[in-house]
Order: sequence, then structure tokens, then C-alpha cells
Amino acid sequence: MCPDLTDPTDQFFHAFIAALAHDLRAPLPGPRAQFSMAPRPQAGALPGDQPGPDARRSGVLLLFYPHAGEIYFPLILRPTYDGVHSGQVGLPGGGQEAQDADLIHTSLREAHEEIGVAPEIVRILGALSPLYIQRSNRLVLPVVGWTPTRPLFRPDPHEVALLIEARLAEFLDPATRREEIWQLADRRAAVPIFGVQNQTIWGATAMILGELLALPTLSRLATVPRVPG
Repeated sequence: MCPDLTDPTDQFFHAFIAALAHDLRAPLPGPRAQFSMAPRPQAGALPGDQPGPDARRSGVLLLFYPHAGEIYFPLILRPTYDGVHSGQVGLPGGGQEAQDADLIHTSLREAHEEIGVAPEIVRILGALSPLYIQRSNRLVLPVVGWTPTRPLFRPDPHEVALLIEARLAEFLDPATRREEIWQLADRRAAVPIFGVQNQTIWGATAMILGELLALPTLSRLATVPRVPG
């Protein structure tokens, strides 16, 4: 069943969640979809590259919720700091700690610490393909979950410069996705980006969202005409 984004009730949200759960149980689009949103030339990991035993395992949370008749998920703008992902837009998440039973628990713990989402309200659907980020030597698992209502967000100002409540419809709009030529640290590169709410989403987060949007349910929704609003 393909959910209808023009339906003003919660019916479309639950149809979307059911369809997404089905997609996540099937073979995933994988590296081809991820690397459609990678900078070119690609100086980091390539499709098929495997992390070494010293790579840190990390989990991020892609959390869907209904609000005002639409589907949302939270992104965060990270503060400026001395690190690889300083000042970038990302999904809530971080590195696995000793107390985490698995990367699902990592993603839930980090989302609680960073944006205040209580782990017990999140219902897990599954995960997208792991993504190895060579620059930070992290192997990231994008965990997908949902809540039946909008969470009560409490961003930690030490970890979150800005909470971005992103509408799924924004990412389904082709005008949101474009490519720019950037001067990166060691090269000029063609960088695919998503431009949402005056923020630029690129790199690993864009690659994760690239795979999300390649799922059958999202691909079908992208072809559904929407009334501008």
C-alpha cells in the first residue's frame, strides 16, 4: 500500500510506517544509493570498502513522527568544535559505549542525550545499510524508528546548535536535491546536497538519506503530485 501524503489524517502516517517496515525487511538499496550522494571525486571510502578492526561502531537514529498532517524526522546542527563533523547537519547519534547492548541501544541513548527523546517511546522498524566513514574511521548503522506523536524535544545545547524538524515532503521534492562545486580540504569536488530550511545536508548524512529515498515506498511517494504549501 502506498501512503497518500495529501491525506490530512493520521491514516497516511500509519500506512507509511507499515510500508517502510516492509521495505526494511527486504533487500536494501545499499552502497549504490548511498554513494549517489557522495562527493566526487571520492577521497574517502569507496563502495565495498571494509572498515578495519579499529573502526568505531556508531548508531544514528532516523525517527519518524506525525505532526500537523505531515511526516517529520529530526536532524541536528552540530556546534563548532575541533572534530571532523564540526558545524554539520546530521542525525542524532554517536559512538557505541560499553553499556550499550547493541547499536540500536546506542542510537536511542544518543538521541536521548542529544535531543531528549525518551527511548521507551520509540518503536524500532529496522535499519538501513551500514556506512563506513573513512575520514572519522566510523562504521555507522542508521537505525529507523517511529513515534505515534511528536516527541517532546529537549536539545542539549552542548551537543546541538539547532534542532531541525524536517518534513519528509521536503526531501521528496526534486528541487531540494542539487549538486555544487566545493573546495574541500584536498580537492575541488562535485558535492550532492539537500538544501532544507536554510541548511545544507551533505556527506554521510546525505548518503544515508540517499538510501532512504531509494526505498520503494519513498520512490513511489516522490512521484505523487503534492499541492504546494
